[in-house]
Amino acid sequence: MSWTRRKPMEAMTPQGGGHSMARTLSWPHLLALGVGAIVGTGILTLIGVGADRAGPAVLISFAIAGAICACAALAYAELSTMMPAAGSAYSYSYVVLGEGIAWIVGWSLILEYSLVVSTVAVGWSGYAAPLLTPLGFPEALTKGPELGGLINIPAIFIIGVVAALLMFGTRESARLNTLLVLIKIATLSLFVWVALPAFDAQHLEPFMPFGFAKHMGPDGIERGVMAAAAIIFFAFYGFDAISTAAEEAKNPDRDLAIGIVGSLIVCTLIYVLVAAAAVGAMPFTRFADSPEPLALILREMGQGSIARIVAIAAVIALPTVLLGFLYGQSRIFLVMARDGFLPQSLARISKRGTPARITAVTAVLVAVIAGVLPIDQIAALANAGTLIAFTAVGACLLILRRRAPDLKRPFRTPAATLVGLGAVLGCAYLFLSLPMKTIYACLIWNAIGLAVYFLYGQKRASAAR
Repeated sequence: MSWTRRKPMEAMTPQGGGHSMARTLSWPHLLALGVGAIVGTGILTLIGVGADRAGPAVLISFAIAGAICACAALAYAELSTMMPAAGSAYSYSYVVLGEGIAWIVGWSLILEYSLVVSTVAVGWSGYAAPLLTPLGFPEALTKGPELGGLINIPAIFIIGVVAALLMFGTRESARLNTLLVLIKIATLSLFVWVALPAFDAQHLEPFMPFGFAKHMGPDGIERGVMAAAAIIFFAFYGFDAISTAAEEAKNPDRDLAIGIVGSLIVCTLIYVLVAAAAVGAMPFTRFADSPEPLALILREMGQGSIARIVAIAAVIALPTVLLGFLYGQSRIFLVMARDGFLPQSLARISKRGTPARITAVTAVLVAVIAGVLPIDQIAALANAGTLIAFTAVGACLLILRRRAPDLKRPFRTPAATLVGLGAVLGCAYLFLSLPMKTIYACLIWNAIGLAVYFLYGQKRASAAR
């Protein structure tokens, strides 16, 4: 039965046929890809959304989301070095859990990556718009219809630029990404240097105004520490994009684990400092739900010139997140096309060694989403897809440890049972902490996915074997 059919581990990577990508990335490239993908809209934009839902206790929300992501990252590190294929959680699920579950995970990854790119593009537009409107750029063209505009042109523009860069070449993209990541870290360090001395403990009182568990507020918005954690979980993932670079890593046995675990450690340290500086410098109600909370805090502190530097740097550096996730999405689409779930012609590799066709198709898809939807709705729905994928990765870790304990593991996750259970149970709890309309939307998305699988994907996958 195709639903339970598992793919042999040795068949995960292509052998010629125009589907093989060039191995051009070393561990510094992967570390920069991870940091670039993780540090972005989550801390530059969604910290305001998180503070609106949890108050100063958003610091706890960051800690909870980070701990759950740490479990998922360790699981990814072991599986990606065992199975160095570009399909990430989709490929691991195909080998361990079977074709049907792999399809659901792949369908969820489409949701995750597509919406993350869209979210970041909208977040980038939030920083770019204040710089464009004084120059005469129509405000109606900087936001979608639900926010009173027509279409978000800056968001569409930046997606096109990043997609063109990825189609030009992976190594060139990685070099530019590393430079932009350094700019981004320097910008956040500047914010901490200016805002942290203004830390006032009174701004942390009351520390947990909306409680811990998710609940509906009188304004119809679900609040609480866990409600915030379920949304700002978006701020931590991105390390999974590194696993999609497995087929382009020079030494995947070593480099993937360094990139995945290292990037999460670096980013957690950055987040703790930035979040503490933000909630300590100003009452959270003054920057909650701002499209540019860090720049707003600096302006309120009378640091207008530094605020402008932060805004400009965000415009320059946020595309690193776009690059990381658009890169990952195109590679997952690539592997699904190889497996027959998408037209196999999309899996062709260009003369420059990049999957140019699938990158272009992905860019068009996410540009349409970014052009019309607001950031909070996109981010919450993206989290739903990610949580499903992370749950599957935790399950794959646990099952493989029992089913094949003697398989070669270039990176062995310590306390694998605890790590796997932490990923599975933690992600499941975060999923249930998402807004109910997001959960319903995710269930509808996966119901559509199952229909597509049984009516279209199942036959194509069988024919491709």
